Amino acid sequence: MGTFMQVLDTTIANVSLPTIAGNLGASTDQSTWIITAFVVANGIGVPITGWLMNRYGVVKVFVLSVLGFTIASLLCGLAWSLESLVFFRVLQGAVSGPIIPGSQALMLSVFPRERRTTALAIWSITTLVAPICGPILGGYISDSWNWGWIFLINVPVGLVVAALCWSNLAARETATRKLPIDAVGLGLLVVWAGALQVMLDTGKNADWFGSTQIIVLALMAVAGFIAFLLWELTEEHPVLDLSLFRERNFTLGTIVFCLGSGVFLANMLLIPLWLQTQLGYTATWAGLVSAPTGAIAVLMTPLAARLMRHVDARWVATIAFAASAVSYFMRANLTADASFMAIAIPLMVQGISSGSFFIATISILLDGVPQSKMPAAASLSNFARIIAAGFSVSLITTFWDRREALHQSHLADMTSSFTPAFNNVLSSMQDMGLSELAAKGVVLRGIVGQSYLLASVDMFMISAWACLAAIVLVWLCRKARPHDAPALSD
Repeated sequence: MGTFMQVLDTTIANVSLPTIAGNLGASTDQSTWIITAFVVANGIGVPITGWLMNRYGVVKVFVLSVLGFTIASLLCGLAWSLESLVFFRVLQGAVSGPIIPGSQALMLSVFPRERRTTALAIWSITTLVAPICGPILGGYISDSWNWGWIFLINVPVGLVVAALCWSNLAARETATRKLPIDAVGLGLLVVWAGALQVMLDTGKNADWFGSTQIIVLALMAVAGFIAFLLWELTEEHPVLDLSLFRERNFTLGTIVFCLGSGVFLANMLLIPLWLQTQLGYTATWAGLVSAPTGAIAVLMTPLAARLMRHVDARWVATIAFAASAVSYFMRANLTADASFMAIAIPLMVQGISSGSFFIATISILLDGVPQSKMPAAASLSNFARIIAAGFSVSLITTFWDRREALHQSHLADMTSSFTPAFNNVLSSMQDMGLSELAAKGVVLRGIVGQSYLLASVDMFMISAWACLAAIVLVWLCRKARPHDAPALSD
């Protein structure tokens, strides 16, 4: 539930930004900082998780992180201005950094060795369903209640999660070590990761490298990253244990994990965006279209866990990526007047793949990781996932708009006043009683709608081929050993 709550908060505010902006007297562009603040702070908070868990224990860090997230959620719900909300979102993102890697580590430590695929299956369900539920809940709350409840619903859940975890797991606290914190490495990471995330989140509205601000952020990110690498490779107690990348399965598994997660999250953003802006769906209905993905994923994940007891995890990952590719190819055949079911069916196919993707790739990347390095591995892989998600979401929205402009230009050339087809359509609408100006407006709206459809098709095709490419990477991994995934404690 802790993971579900934290992942939910990464998407629940997306569809509610116009409502929040209106209530706080801010512009829509300014309101995007509500998302950016959380993502940047969370991305910076994740890497230090490994050190915190080794220093203070997994259970203690996880419980305190959940409590901090709960308090920050309360403050977000009570925010009185955009500035205060952004500040509280920074706090919320920073303190919630250890929740996802902490929950993953706890699941692996609590379950016996022979049932760790089941533990990963349960953990995977929360990371799959939460991003889908976010837009649905956010849309419903914005339409029916006050926007503050988007954050206030976390308060009772967070208190219950913290109480249950402490009462049941305190006795199973992991061993601690008094290691010095890599202050220099952490500072460099804050610089490059923060600059990168702000660049990715604001680049589209700032016209990317046509903006001096984006150029400065890019230079900060590159310079900071190079300095960070040079420092971490020689530091005895690094904030991110880059030595994990010496393990082939961890390296390739993390790449596949990031690629699959990035494609999945980017498309979960694109579908509601297209439905709301072009097909006239409300925020609630746009979220409901994605609901079958989560429902089927919940059913498929336990089956995938059982299957992995007898089948090579690489085959499970292959089936998952193949199903994802099929889903995206199906979406590439959608039309501007597609029905609810025509859109939902490909997302059902997506649910089949999502139910097995996470568990298979995590099993592969954790294979061979020593028990003592499990917190560091969870922290590093999840940090990489956050960076990849930022890249994918930024790229898909930017390319979507640019491909729309390109398609609109081509369609406009084919429907100019010099083409017989255009004049025939215009005459037909004028015969129906429309003025020439109104008729041209109808044609223009049709061109814009078709342009966004074609841009969406382009994105679906790219996503499909990315999934097929991931299959190749999966088979470069070593076969994961069954039932011997490392744990934090036995």
